[in-house]
Order: sequence, then structure tokens, then C-alpha cells
Amino acid sequence: MSGKDQTKKAEKPPVDVRNAILWRIYVVMLMTIIAAVIILLQIGKVQYMDGDALRARADSIYIALRPVEAPRGNILAESGSLLATSLPYFQLHFDTKVVPKDTFMRYVDTLASCLARYVDNEYTIGAYRDRLKNARNAGHRYFPIRKNVGYLELEEIKKFPLFNKGGQYKSGLIIDKMSKRQYPFKMLAHRTVGYIRSYVKINPSGDTIRDVRGTPVIDTMRVGLEEAFDHILSGEETLKPMKCIGSNIWVPLTDMSEIEPKAGKDVVTTLDVNIQDITEEALLRTLKTNQADHGCAIVMEVATGEIKAIANIGFSKNRSSYWETKNYAIAEAAEPGSTFKLATMMALFEHDYIKPTDAVDLNKGRIEFYDETMEDASYHGLTKTTVSKAFEISSNVGVARLANKYYNKDKTSQKKYIDYLRGLQFERSKLGFSGEGSSFIKDPDYRDWSGITIPWMSIGYESYLTPLQTLNLYNTIANNGQMMQPHIVKEIRSFGKTEQRFQPEIISRQLVSEKTVGYVRQLLESVVAGKNGTAKNIKPEHYSIAGKTGTAIINYRAYRDKGETKKYRSSFAGYFPADKPVYSCIVVITNPRVGFYGGRVAAPVFKEIADKCYSKIIDVHNAINDSARVYKGDKMPNLQVGFKSDFQTLIDGLGMPYKDDSKTRWAVSRIENDSLTLLTRNIKDQDKVIPNVVGMGLRDALYLLENRKIRVKVRGSGKVKSQSIKPGRSVSEAHTIELVLG
Repeated sequence: MSGKDQTKKAEKPPVDVRNAILWRIYVVMLMTIIAAVIILLQIGKVQYMDGDALRARADSIYIALRPVEAPRGNILAESGSLLATSLPYFQLHFDTKVVPKDTFMRYVDTLASCLARYVDNEYTIGAYRDRLKNARNAGHRYFPIRKNVGYLELEEIKKFPLFNKGGQYKSGLIIDKMSKRQYPFKMLAHRTVGYIRSYVKINPSGDTIRDVRGTPVIDTMRVGLEEAFDHILSGEETLKPMKCIGSNIWVPLTDMSEIEPKAGKDVVTTLDVNIQDITEEALLRTLKTNQADHGCAIVMEVATGEIKAIANIGFSKNRSSYWETKNYAIAEAAEPGSTFKLATMMALFEHDYIKPTDAVDLNKGRIEFYDETMEDASYHGLTKTTVSKAFEISSNVGVARLANKYYNKDKTSQKKYIDYLRGLQFERSKLGFSGEGSSFIKDPDYRDWSGITIPWMSIGYESYLTPLQTLNLYNTIANNGQMMQPHIVKEIRSFGKTEQRFQPEIISRQLVSEKTVGYVRQLLESVVAGKNGTAKNIKPEHYSIAGKTGTAIINYRAYRDKGETKKYRSSFAGYFPADKPVYSCIVVITNPRVGFYGGRVAAPVFKEIADKCYSKIIDVHNAINDSARVYKGDKMPNLQVGFKSDFQTLIDGLGMPYKDDSKTRWAVSRIENDSLTLLTRNIKDQDKVIPNVVGMGLRDALYLLENRKIRVKVRGSGKVKSQSIKPGRSVSEAHTIELVLG
């Protein structure tokens, strides 16, 4: 056998090997066919048997019920003026995939023209057309059109070509309704009305907190009435099916009307916009003049406890100016200073220890209690004087000596004083504001109680009150001992209809006895009206003010121990008019750098508020016709001629006494001994002779002459002094008559 034959024989595989290879190929082909059949069967199952369920499951990934915020209610002043309201605005986007291509191409030019001219003139018509086409080619489903669109502007945009084709799923116009909280009066009562502020939440390490999609978590902060009545204002949100079309971009699933969220209700406050404006202006001016850190002022209606104004102004470093930053009137509990002397005097009077006319030794304004020296604010050189005079000049020594004498003898007497103070209801109000300060009246069982606690507490140290708590005590005195609950909300309204009305609430019908009320009202009036009163500089001319000045050192220990410069809190609390109180008011100014006495810094603010408020109080002013009018003969109309009925109308309107002796329609007035008499004037309306019109008014003279067809010329003004044609001549002889008035 040759080598070539051997090679050919070697190249041909054996039969069994070839069969094995074929078998493997058949197996693979069979398995492929089986797999294909299984896949086809599974596709059919997915498509026809499980399709609905799987599609619903897929949709659930991109479709969800999203909350729709309810319209927030308004906050109103007493008069109905808007203090806070939510204004709607809209964000507009364009879903380019919704509109059929032929429709899009038909309208894209005119749409681009409208958008370039009326919405965003940054782009030319051609540039806008290209942007719209590029967005469609890219499959953009949330192409931005414009932000912060008002309602009227939205209505115009909805008329643009393509956008006027119907709802979102026909026109592609996506309208996201938003709302923006507005405060029309800006700073006016800003901290009391409050505000809503959104911010990104941050964890303790300072990192931004994100949700499962990686989106920063936004939280909302509310303060003031916005927070206190959030459950009333916020309404009830609803859920709406939304579809996610991009990175956390949600659009309404359908154009069908959904269940609308329940709108929030309106809160009507007791605030008077005019009084609030008066209060803030007066406070702000003084803060600037005296270069103070901050201050507050509250005006309350005596009879009801309604807060008519509450101003809180401090220097804002962020703004580099004064602004309503913190609710000092309610949140800042501090040592009140001399305004607290009222409470001490009330205790002494109620316990029958003293009377206003009793004597007290002022020791020339300086005294030592144990190792502490107490001095009066100003040198006066007085020794013995009356309790009333000591209060008038705000003597620390006088008040502290009385308190030390009667309430620092033993623990029982100390408890008696403390129990009385706590009985004055220095408690948190029911205004609902978070962060309200708490009063603090020290107890004899406290570790830091000492022999000097009573003397210093009696003049406003070692105890803490908020300005509102101090004011309510003064309001109680103005209200003859009846303590009212301060309140700032009058009504809850829904669509203009009152749903809930808050009535004045009495805390105590007789917190203070009539005797004590009478005593302390005398003391408070003397502070302003007295010759040496610490607030004599604010004594008004046409009405009266009662109140008390306060000047507290707010860094006493640092001043005493470290030699720091003294810092003061100046205040004045009181009410007006003193004889018939309508409003109570407190002014507190912290750390004034120009002047510091309460009578010089805070009291003038009180006076300005009181002056402007008093002019608006109708009930306290005497009407100009309250007293009987006295008529003098020289003020009455003498020897005037006219219609009797005109005289009677005038005389009756003035309420003048008179005697009627006139027998005809025409009369002449005559004065004798300050008495007015109407006498007869014989004039016939249609007589054929010239009448005597001297003494008449021009209207009556013209009536008589023109009825006789006589032309009249007039010279001068007033009543008729003379006539050119004498009375009694025939009318036929005269065509024109000249009357001289004077």
C-alpha cells in the first residue's frame, strides 16, 4: 500500500465516531427547539395570562398616590385685614411625547413665536423652535416653560397654539399648582403672626438626610400663630394618582377632577392694625435713638384681655437693622425690676400691714441688708416720708424696708409673702405659642434662699416674669381686681362664616380686694401725676395715665464681681385713661446704651402709644354738645326777613328758644333781652306792587321779585341792604331792579 492511500484512509473518520457527532448535534437541536417552545409558551403566558397583573405591577413602580396640599387659611386682623395669606402660582412644563408628531410640527412655529414674545424673550423665535424640536427628539417629558406664573398669566398661556388643545394629555402642558405664603404688612406683628420656612434636614454629624431615592429630605419650621394654629390653618390634604416621568418628577396621571383637598380655615386675631402700627413705630424709634439690643411692647384691652398690639423688635445681625426676630414679650422671662414693686405693695395692703399715708424711713436712699448695700436710683436726701411718696419716687429702700419688716421675720412670714405672690397667677398664658417663658418665684426652701432674698425680691430681683405676665397684673388693677386671660384669637372662620368664637375668659373675678385696688391705683397715678413722680415727664394734658417705671440691672453680679459695665432693662407698665381704663400697656427695652432710666427710655414710648390710642377711643371723649348751649342775643339773627318755615327749621335744628307772633308766611326776627321773636311781615306773593325785600336773603328776594316778572341785578353779598325801586310802586312801572347786598 502506498503512502498516499494510507493518508486518505486516515482522513476518513470511523463510522462510530461520525454517528456520535451526529447524535450530539441532534440532541443540541432538540434542546434548542424545546427551549424555544418553552420560551414561546412563557411569552404567551406573560402576554395573555399574566399580562394584566404584571402591567399593574409595573405601573405601581411609576405610579403612586401623592399628597396634594390643601389651600392654607388666612390670618386676619380684627378688622379683616390680611396679615398672612397664600397666593397661588404655577410651574409650567411641556411633555413633548404626548402630542402626535404631525400636530407638533404643525404648531411648533406659532407656539415658539408666542413663547418667545410673551413668556421668555431671552430666546428668538427660531431659537425657541429649535429648543422645542430638540426636546421632542430627545423624548423630553418635562421641558420647562416658565416658573412662578400667576393665574391671569396662566390663562393667557393656555390660549397659545397647541396648549389650547385640551388637558395635559392632549396639549402636553403640565401645570403644577403651588402656593406662596405672603405677609402684606411685612414687619408689622411679624413675629406674632409668624412665618413658615422650609429647610433641608441635617443629621447630628452635619450631613444632609436623604430619602431612598437620594433626594434631600425637606422639613418645615413654623412659628407664631402659623404654628400655634397650624391644625386650623393647614386643612386636610388629599391623595392624587401621579406618574413618575423622570428623576423624582411626578405629573398627574389623568385630567379627570379628583377629590379636592379640604381648605384650611381662617384665624381672626384681636390685633388692631392701627394700634400695632403705632406701637411698632414708637418702639422702633426709641430702640434706634437709645441704641438698645431689643425691646417689646404690648397693648391689651382692659375689660376683655384682648391683645390689640404686640411688638417685638431686636437688632438683626443678618439684616444689619432692627427687625421682628424673637417673641420677647412672651418668651423672655427676666427680673422685672421696679414694676414688680406693685405686687409687693399689693401684698402689704391686702395683709393690712400698711396704708398709703403711713410713714416709712428712706434713710436718705441707702441701707444695708446683711452684707449687701441697697441704694435708690437717684439721690433725694429724704428720711421719713409716706408710703405713697416712697412709691412715687420709686424708692428701693422704702419698699424693701417694708417688705423686710413684715415678711422677713421668720419662715412663716416669708411663706406668707411668697404664697401671695404665687396667688397672683403669674402663669403661662393660653395663647398657644411655643417657647413661652415661665415665671419663677423663689421658695424659702430653696438652697440659695438668703436673708437678702426678701428685700431684693420686693423690688423686682430674684424673680422672673415675662412682660405679658407683668402686664396682666397691671391690667387686673385697671379692671378693678378682675383678672382676664390674655388672648389673641377672636374667631375661626370658614369661607367667611364664623365657626367658632372665643369669648373673654375670666381667671379670677376678684383677685384683688376693692380696698387694695383703690390704694394701688392712687400710687400708680402719683408716679405720673405726682410732683416728684419718676414718670412725671409723660403726664398728658387732656387725660390721665397710671403706671410704674422699672429700671433693672441685668448683669448685677458681673458688674459687682468682675467690674463689667452695667447693663439695664428699662420698662414702664400701666394703663390709660387712669380714671376709666380702656387699655393697659407695657414697654420693655433691653440694654439701651443712651439713657437707661425707665422713666426716660420706656415711658415716652408708652406715652406716644397712649396719646395716639386715646384719640381713637370714642367712649372717653366728651361730645361737643354734652353741655347745654347758652345763646347770646348778639349771636342770634336779628331783623332778618324770610319764610317763616325756614326760620322755624333753623331755630328748631339749633334748639333755640323763641316766640312766634307771626300770622303770615313771611316773618321778621327780632331780638330783645337775649330772646328771639318772630313778627309778621305783610307781603303778598302775587301783589302788583314792588315788595320791601330789605333784610331778606337773596333767595327770598329773588323769589318775590321774579314772580312779578321783574329783572333783578345784584351787587355785593349777604342780605339785602337796599333796593333801587322803593316799595309800593306799581310793578308795571319797573322792569329792572338793583339790589345791594351787605
